[in-house]
Amino acid sequence: MTQTDRIFRSLSWVIGIGCVIFLMLPIVITVLASFTSSPVYTLPPPEWSLRWYASLDRRSGLWDAVVLSLNLATLSTAISLVLGTLACIAVTRGNFRGREAIATFAVSPLMMPGLVVGVALLQFFREIGLRDAYLSLLLGHIVITLPFVMRTLLASMAAFDFSLIDAARTLGLSYPRAILQVLVPNLAPAYLTSGLFAFLASMDNYPISIFLTDARNKTLPIKMLQYLEEQPDPSLAAMSSGLILLAVIVLVFGARTVGLNRMIQG
Repeated sequence: MTQTDRIFRSLSWVIGIGCVIFLMLPIVITVLASFTSSPVYTLPPPEWSLRWYASLDRRSGLWDAVVLSLNLATLSTAISLVLGTLACIAVTRGNFRGREAIATFAVSPLMMPGLVVGVALLQFFREIGLRDAYLSLLLGHIVITLPFVMRTLLASMAAFDFSLIDAARTLGLSYPRAILQVLVPNLAPAYLTSGLFAFLASMDNYPISIFLTDARNKTLPIKMLQYLEEQPDPSLAAMSSGLILLAVIVLVFGARTVGLNRMIQG
């Protein structure tokens, strides 16, 4: 390795570490700020305390928002996995015009700003007379979770041998049962990965949910915005730290499950 190669390699490491620090610094600051004893955001904290975590029990409507967000994330992810599977099979196995257009249309919500999608959904639901906030939120979250499922499953199904489905059907299984017993287990890592990202995208969604909530149905991000306007104290940092912890747990669980699945298949 020449001197120039060493210099460029060292420079690459410095730039990479700098990017990681730049991206991680807001998360670290948020977590540190949640352990302060001060009523305002101060770093370094004058004294370490769990005061703001304990105060979450006294926040009005917080746990209702958490339950609603978890409910929407779970349902929208499950529905997106089913719809995404059917759409990917149609695109991968179908022989009709417009297959690429369907695939592009399904992932198009990721290509547009969230506020644009939120306004469009609000206008559409009003045009068709849909006034139920919960149903509107569920449909909106399906719109934003389905692209995560489609992108992952399309790539996985492109390499899947569908003759296994045909073989299962010759052994007496119906097409739906063949999908459940053959396709899903073989593509388990793709289902798990897409489901985890879809779940986190739903839990953390703000730009679409803000247009579809009402006074009785507010997701956690919308509730946090309300708290920020009414009483901006470090309890918001405690809530954010909880969401960060949830994301870490979900991703670690997903990584371990995918690794275990590969070991079993290997």
